[in-house]
Amino acid sequence: MQLNGSEIIAECLLEQGVDTVFGYPGGAVLNIYDALYKYSDRITHILSSHEQGAAHAADGYARTTGKCGVVIATSGPGATNLVTGIATAYMDSIPMVAITGNVSNDLLARDSFQEVDICGITLPVTKHNFIVKNVKDLANVIRKAFRIAMSGRKGPVLIDITKDVTGAKCEYIKETPEKIENPLISEPSDFLAAAKAVNSAKRPMIYMGGGVVSADAEKQLLEFAEKIDCPVASSVMGLGGFPSSHRLFIGTIGMHGGYETGKATDNCDLIIAVGARFSDRVAGDRKKFGKDATIIQLDIDKAEINKNVRIDHSLVGDLKDTLKKLTESVEKTEHSEWTAMLAEWAKRSAVTETPVSENYAHPYHVIDLVRSMTKDDDIIVTDVGQHQMWVSQRYRFEKPRRWCTSGGLGTMGYGMGAAVGSAVANPDKKVVLFTGDGSFHMNLNELATVCSYDLNITIVVLNNTVLGMVRQWQKLFYGCRFSQTDPHRKTDFAAVAEAFGVKGMRIHNDSDAEQVLREAISTKGPVVVDCRISPDENVLPMIPPGKTVDDMITEME
Repeated sequence: MQLNGSEIIAECLLEQGVDTVFGYPGGAVLNIYDALYKYSDRITHILSSHEQGAAHAADGYARTTGKCGVVIATSGPGATNLVTGIATAYMDSIPMVAITGNVSNDLLARDSFQEVDICGITLPVTKHNFIVKNVKDLANVIRKAFRIAMSGRKGPVLIDITKDVTGAKCEYIKETPEKIENPLISEPSDFLAAAKAVNSAKRPMIYMGGGVVSADAEKQLLEFAEKIDCPVASSVMGLGGFPSSHRLFIGTIGMHGGYETGKATDNCDLIIAVGARFSDRVAGDRKKFGKDATIIQLDIDKAEINKNVRIDHSLVGDLKDTLKKLTESVEKTEHSEWTAMLAEWAKRSAVTETPVSENYAHPYHVIDLVRSMTKDDDIIVTDVGQHQMWVSQRYRFEKPRRWCTSGGLGTMGYGMGAAVGSAVANPDKKVVLFTGDGSFHMNLNELATVCSYDLNITIVVLNNTVLGMVRQWQKLFYGCRFSQTDPHRKTDFAAVAEAFGVKGMRIHNDSDAEQVLREAISTKGPVVVDCRISPDENVLPMIPPGKTVDDMITEME
């Protein structure tokens, strides 16, 4: 049948199972938005307050559902406003298709109004990108974009479409999407060698990352860990991929990980990295990371093998397949002495919770209360900074896709958009956003979106009135020279929330935290809680960058 380009876009989105898109209209995408009006009974469009918020919303939607997020923006500044959101998804391997409009073909390369080379700009932060200048190419490009975004190591793909293409007509033939298959690359001999290393290990440790969640391989990881009786440490991105309440879970690993995970890394004789990439925030001094251990790496991306840390054995392919095959190849084992040793290290808490003035609440107390009031299926979102690390240390995740945070890019301003996408995707669940006053100042415009759609989001602003994480580094490494980290802003977040039409509440100290949080979380719809914490609270323990557990900081002088 004959359809115009915009109708073809809508039909192809339906082909791919898309029922929700996020975006902001503008001149170059008017035809697309006209089609979305006609298809509004089948495709829901969520209007953000800013294109960056829409990109983060598509990201949050993807993280909590496993589907591909979709975001739409106009040309020029609309497209460039997506870049941070696209880069955030790229660094965390989140599947997203970003559709941007551009000026018509006859106006390209003429410095036309709101013209920009968005393909050139996003080339380093996309798996692939396309510019469509002929309507006959449009359907196949969209299908290819979704296939690229969802196959192998997932990630964002951008499609830039000239305005004349969105209005031109051509024949459209509906197609069923190809089934995505990720072939196993490793040979049987690779599995035999890895299994031999596992069977001979006396002190093994699993280091899991976000790839476990991306591959939906949590069941396979659990079976493998239980069969070889192996403790599991998680990167920040991996949280939820292994139940925190399980006896084998020993906590987060890396710069702000626990004492026991640091000691485990230094004393194990085998590290099995599952869907993890040995980032600098985990490995620290890469030459000393697991220096006495054999290292096995399981990953879907061959480029990650031996990229950051020396690897002895690698298994490349979809984690569901590699974990299943490795589990079949290893012997059932017990490591009771090793797990007991780790339990003893865990008892030796490396951090003493500092007493807090009656003028403040303690972040751990607030996070513990939220955990006690939420269900395992509820979704926790964070921005980036001290609050992010406190939540990763303290909140106990039992299920995958219940945790949204920017790990690789570390994007302040991520939280509100991601919370919107999470809430839209999961209307039957409570979404709690933990943010800091620094991050919240960057994205509070999305309160308009939260209010407009009456989303079930509780926003807890851990408000220390400073840029906490940067200030902490200034304490440790810059002689307490607090350059531009104490901005003296006087924003009343509860009042700001009310101005947007959102309920605003306040926590002044630990004594009123429980009552306020209980009311906030039990409220159906959006709530902002301005929670005052001390500017001198720190995220500990901390391994300084490029160092090891031997250099761990456990208290501030």
